[in-house]
Amino acid sequence: VQLVESGGGLVQPGGSLRLSCAASGTRFRFHSMSWHRQGPGEERELVAGMIGDSIRRYADSVKGRFTISRDSTKNTVYLQMNSLKPEDTAVYYCRGTIGTNDYWGQGTQVTVSS
Repeated sequence: VQLVESGGGLVQPGGSLRLSCAASGTRFRFHSMSWHRQGPGEERELVAGMIGDSIRRYADSVKGRFTISRDSTKNTVYLQMNSLKPEDTAVYYCRGTIGTNDYWGQGTQVTVSS
């Protein structure tokens, strides 16, 4: 099973980015999919997650600015990030869970800077 993130890049404060994560190598639907991030010198943290098609949760730091969505038919998850701040700078990772197995992508860099 492979997860591949895309959509990262350099953006100015207040700008927007949309991350995508596409899964391949499995015919099974992910029970849950989520986005995590790891800033320089920091631990990896949960940014947003979905269980099934409707249960969402967000880190307090991104509520109201980020939106997670998924296309279950394609095992794809998205993260719409608006009103970006310099403290959102991090490597963003996609995670998918099937049963008791967790799968991670390699990450995509998001840099928020003027």
